[in-house]
Amino acid sequence: MKFSRLVVVTALLPVVLAGCKSNLSVRNRLDESHFPPIVLWAWERPEDLRNLDSKRFAVAFLAQTLVLKGAAVILNPRQQPLQVSPDTKLMAVTRIESSKTTGERAALNEAQKQKLVSLVMSTRQLANVSAIQIDFDAASSEREFYRGFLRDLRAQLPDTVSLSITALASFCIGDRWLQDLPVDEAVPMIFRMGADDRNIKNMLSGGDDFREPLCQRSYGVAIDEPLDMKRDAKRRVYVFNNHSWTQNDIARLQF
Repeated sequence: MKFSRLVVVTALLPVVLAGCKSNLSVRNRLDESHFPPIVLWAWERPEDLRNLDSKRFAVAFLAQTLVLKGAAVILNPRQQPLQVSPDTKLMAVTRIESSKTTGERAALNEAQKQKLVSLVMSTRQLANVSAIQIDFDAASSEREFYRGFLRDLRAQLPDTVSLSITALASFCIGDRWLQDLPVDEAVPMIFRMGADDRNIKNMLSGGDDFREPLCQRSYGVAIDEPLDMKRDAKRRVYVFNNHSWTQNDIARLQF
């Protein structure tokens, strides 16, 4: 999912199907920590979410965008304010962009990987952050790099801190590269799916599910793209809005 940039601001801070082995026995720290069932994505725009019901809603805010270009890691921190109540649980999102976005091949070396880990770890210091999410579009040639990055990041995070990633919906229906990643969930992005849109929506409306077990823990949807599907009520729902959230937007959510 492409978000522009990411920075978090607190109240005062402008701050498969058949044939896939199930690994649902792997820990889900989000459930262990009673993370709320609905998570609002707050991208790079001013957001005032101080009136959220903190038992029902959490906020996944874009904290930073990291661009891999050549051998460099370019940091674009969040510039827009995010206002939340002290009781609201926050997930700090880091968007990583590379060749698919920049058109320039990244070195994907050890120094870049460790720089990514360090910058993501720094988002834990933002107020009220209790979980981390990584948003990226991995080209086939980049997958081993991202796998190693996630492994190193998980090793440095405290055991109780959840690690989430976003995933193209197409990754969740037969692409094995998500298998055994050291994450608590892979959120399938069931919107803005391009060429895969009709096939995946038809699959879901017909009652089928994603094949990858990590994609069977949550849904990623957009407020402006209704879905005709039978939803598993036990799964967490992440909701994207292409403009700042309003009370009317939040009232419309029927999850």
